[in-house]
Amino acid sequence: MEIQTVKKMEKEALKGSGIDFMRLGFALFFMVAVLAYSFLSLGSVPNSMFLAIAALFGAYMAMNIGANDVANNVGPAVGSKALTMGGAIVIAAIFEAGGAFIAGGDVVKTIKKGIIDINAFGGNVDPFIWAMMAALLAAALWLNFATAMKAPVSTTHSIVGGVMGAGIAAAGFSIVDWGTMAKIASSWIISPVLGGVIAATFLFAIKKTMVYKEDKITAAKIWVPIFVAIMSWAFVTYLTLKGLKKIWPSIVDVLSFLPDEKKPSFIVAAIFGLIIAAIVYFIVKKTVTARAAKLDNTRAGINLLFTVPLIFAAALLSFAHGANDVANAIGPLAAISDAVTTGGISAKAGIPFWVMAVGALGIAIGLALYGPKLIKTVGGEITELDQMRAFSVAMAASITVIIASQLGLPVSSTHIAIGGIFGVGFLREYLVSTNQEEILHQEELSIEDEKKVLKAYTSERKTLEDKSDKTKDDYERIVNLYKMIDEEENKIKSSKKHIKSVEKVKYVKRDAVKKIIAAWIITVPAAALLSAAIFFMIKGIVL
Repeated sequence: MEIQTVKKMEKEALKGSGIDFMRLGFALFFMVAVLAYSFLSLGSVPNSMFLAIAALFGAYMAMNIGANDVANNVGPAVGSKALTMGGAIVIAAIFEAGGAFIAGGDVVKTIKKGIIDINAFGGNVDPFIWAMMAALLAAALWLNFATAMKAPVSTTHSIVGGVMGAGIAAAGFSIVDWGTMAKIASSWIISPVLGGVIAATFLFAIKKTMVYKEDKITAAKIWVPIFVAIMSWAFVTYLTLKGLKKIWPSIVDVLSFLPDEKKPSFIVAAIFGLIIAAIVYFIVKKTVTARAAKLDNTRAGINLLFTVPLIFAAALLSFAHGANDVANAIGPLAAISDAVTTGGISAKAGIPFWVMAVGALGIAIGLALYGPKLIKTVGGEITELDQMRAFSVAMAASITVIIASQLGLPVSSTHIAIGGIFGVGFLREYLVSTNQEEILHQEELSIEDEKKVLKAYTSERKTLEDKSDKTKDDYERIVNLYKMIDEEENKIKSSKKHIKSVEKVKYVKRDAVKKIIAAWIITVPAAALLSAAIFFMIKGIVL
């Protein structure tokens, strides 16, 4: 029997190692293909070897973005069972790549958010190229480590730390814009808190308007279309502001009635959102009314109505993420490409199609190969999610970005999503603990009543036992009093034991919270130190 068990374990181990080997093989094949293409197509350009190696680092970074960051978009949908793991990966891969290709833009700021002053390089191209290469590799290595530790971290903060560390190594601490870095540090608090509060608010609203109602189906007919319409408004506004801003001039050329602006204003984006939201409202209202007769008047029945909106949310979040965060992989690569081909340093650089393809395909491949680990963590290892909780997280992800962008607050999409998950988990704890505290209070009052009864029984027994001329009824009463006193003492002991044994319900896993927050805090400094070390290593090898 033991031999058979060992053989089964060996078989599973071999199967697992075989799958890991295939994943590694696919990843290496993609990276080698990028390296070969960039070298062969640009072999005649001076410093083409640096560009080829940078392309390799960019491919590695893109795959790590797919493995780590994309989980925040689809993890809640998978955890709530609205999507299967396979379905989530397919949807996310298509929309991430689509967002990168369609709305990734012709131009990105190569030095993200003005982290460092490129003038400090004094027009010297070589240190600039080394710094960007070091930033890419350091950010990718940190993301790889975080993914292995099942810690969802911000890819933007990873590349920020990488650029900062390499910049300091190349030109000293004065190169860094510390005001910008302070804003980025503030996002560690702003993003999760905003995400958590908004997600908890929507979940509580859903509970009050539908779950706590006796006739849940009738309430759902009224409120589900409203909630989904709000989500539609938020996503269309979010996508217009964040996903379409890079192709907005082309849209204005086609739709001439739009204001002639370089990027959409909040008012225009909000109007677009309201138009789509109105259409969605009537479609969802009709759909919910048609399905109502087939649903159970339970929480589970209400949950089913949020399944399709969650699938759309996962797709739209992936599209917007691909449009924006592809720059984390290809921004430094575009800077290196521009520096190598032009021989100068520019704050902005045009992106060749092959560079965009490295970012878009790398994110999709990284997601498909290594994304499931973080998707499982986000979807189920922080707190238990169902459709309405996951819907609240998706709402938080879009609305928080809109609010933050209008207030000029720095936020991280990763921190918002995880903060939203924390928010719905802690709300559940609060609601249950509030109810539990009331129950315990009632039990404590009951113990006080039992003690009064016990005292009365004890006093009566003592009085009868001290009586000199006891009757037969007195003796029978004394015997009954002993029994009743024992029963009361047992009741009090049982109630006290129950109160002591009751612990506060914890729906959010504290170990996961501690690990994730620790990873957030050390992301920028860890990537910075690693990047500085890599910069000096590259400099030492070259010189």
